[in-house]
Amino acid sequence: MFSVIIGMMIGVDIVKNERIKEAIERFGDRFLKRIYTDRELSYCTDQRAIYECLSARWACKEAVLKAFFSEFGILLRFKEIEVLGKRGFPAEVNIKNEEAKKALGSRKIIVSLSHEKDYSVAVAIIR
Repeated sequence: MFSVIIGMMIGVDIVKNERIKEAIERFGDRFLKRIYTDRELSYCTDQRAIYECLSARWACKEAVLKAFFSEFGILLRFKEIEVLGKRGFPAEVNIKNEEAKKALGSRKIIVSLSHEKDYSVAVAIIR
């Protein structure tokens, strides 16, 4: 049986962790500061699996970007999507673009992130 999802938009992304690690090794702080907020960097550098944490946030930003563009026609920049983590709790997203916040209104962005040795994946739902 199929369910119809009304009033929701879904975005998904998967990234190879090695790709993010290579970008960091090649471009260093220039890459990190262009993609991640200070709070994201602080959270991930406190984790044992730093590259996986950063990769999961990359995938989440991509998933949110896709869902947001599909739903509202607004193309967000990576740094305008902040993925906040708290160990043991689901990640939350903070949108740092006023036009996008207005478009979102009272709707919520729900995200799920996962990573393992080689890949990170994320799903974003706007409801």
